[in-house]
Amino acid sequence: MRIQHPGMNLKGWLQAALAMALLATLAACGGGGDGDSGSSGGGNSSTILNGGSLPPSPTQQPIAATAANTAPITVGPGVSGVINIPMVSVTICAPGSTSNCQTINNIQLDTGSFGLRVVGSVLNASLLGALPVSSVNGAQLAECATFADGYTWGTVRTATIGIGGETTTAAIPLQIIGDKDASTVPSRGCGNGSAENTVGDLGANGILGVGTAPFDCGATCADAATAATYSNYFACPGGTSCTRTQVPLTQQIANPVANFALDNNGVIVQMPPVPDAGAPSASGTLVFGIGTQANNALAATQVFTTDAYGDMNDSTFNGTTVQAFLDSGSNGYFFSDSSLAQCGSNFSGFYCPNAAQSRSLTLVGLNKTTASVTIGIVSAATLFGNGNNYAFNNLAGQIGGSTSFDLGLPFFYGRHVYYGIDRTLSGGQAPYVAF
Repeated sequence: MRIQHPGMNLKGWLQAALAMALLATLAACGGGGDGDSGSSGGGNSSTILNGGSLPPSPTQQPIAATAANTAPITVGPGVSGVINIPMVSVTICAPGSTSNCQTINNIQLDTGSFGLRVVGSVLNASLLGALPVSSVNGAQLAECATFADGYTWGTVRTATIGIGGETTTAAIPLQIIGDKDASTVPSRGCGNGSAENTVGDLGANGILGVGTAPFDCGATCADAATAATYSNYFACPGGTSCTRTQVPLTQQIANPVANFALDNNGVIVQMPPVPDAGAPSASGTLVFGIGTQANNALAATQVFTTDAYGDMNDSTFNGTTVQAFLDSGSNGYFFSDSSLAQCGSNFSGFYCPNAAQSRSLTLVGLNKTTASVTIGIVSAATLFGNGNNYAFNNLAGQIGGSTSFDLGLPFFYGRHVYYGIDRTLSGGQAPYVAF
C-alpha cells in the first residue's frame, strides 16, 4: 500500500481494499473446494497445480514475539474479512500522558507507506479530544493520502505511539482518518478514487507505515516549489476551504519506528511459510531495529540499497525495466503479464491461469546488488474456493502499465524481510531492503 504523490516517481498500487469486492463471494463459498482443503488449509496439490508447477517455497520461521523490540503480526479475518492483510496492535497516548491511552487492534502493517493513520471512529472521545490538531500559519492542517484505488482524508494530529515494547520518545504527527466532513475534501489534489475513511472501506482500523522513509512525503512537501503542485497536505482556515500547503518535515506524518529511543534504524518483517493452497491464518513477528539487539542481526543473503521510498528502480521483468518494491500492504503480487489469464468479474483484477505458473524477476539495487526471485501464481478462483482461508502465498493480480512490480504479502511468507530506514539527512545509512 503506497501513498501516491502526483507527478512523482512513487507509485500507489493495489492494496487491501482490492479484496473487499470478494467478501460476499468468499462468504458464500463456505467450506467449498476439494476434500483436503478444510480448516488446515492444506488443499489437494494436484488440484492446486492442475498440471502446472510452483517454485519451492521459502521456509524461514518467525522468532517468538516476546522481546520488548517485537510485536506479533496476525493474518486472518481481521475486522471485515479481507484476505492477506497483516495486522498489528498500536497504542496511542495523548501527548505528555501515560493514562489517556488506547490500544487499537487490527492496524494494517504496511512496509509500502510511512507513518500511522487511524480511523477516527475507533478512538474513544477522551483520547481523540486530547490529540492536538496541527496547524500551519494559523490554519488547521489536514492530509489527503492518495492510494491507487482511493484516498484517506483527515486532520494531522500529534500523539505518543507505542508498538510492542517500544514507544516514541515524544509525540509525533499522525493522520486521523475521517474526522473531517466529506464536504471539506479539496476539489483539486484529492479525491481520486473512492474515499476510504471508515473501517469498512479501509478493511482495517488504520495503517501503520514502517517502510524505509522517516516521513511520508519528505522534501516534496517541505519545498515550496514542489509543494504547490504535489503536496498531499492542505491548510484549512476555520477547518474548511482547504488548499495545498508546504509543510516542514517536523510536521509531516512520521514513521514511528524512526522515533523510538532504541531499535530505530529499521524493522524486520518475519512471516511463517503457508501451504500452496493457503491457510486460515498466519502468525508472524515484527522486529524493531537491525543489528541493535541479539535478536535482530542482519542475516540477509541479499541487501539492496534503494531510493528514499524503498524502490529498486532498475529491476527487470520480461525484458523490461521495472520499479520493484516489497510491500506488505499489498495483498498479492501485482504486475503486468499479458500471458496470464485474468479472472472474471467475481475476482476482477486477479490472475486465474488454468494451471499453476511461475515467473522470475531480477531485482537490482542502487548498490548494483542483483538477485533473481521466482514467484508462484495459482488461480485466484481456485485459492478462494475455500472461504475459510485468509493467508495465500501464490496470489497475483494485474497492475496498470508495465513499469512496476509489486512484491506483496505473498513474498513475505517463509522469509525475514529487512527495511533499513533512510538516515542520510543526518549523515547515516542509506535506505535499503534485504531478505
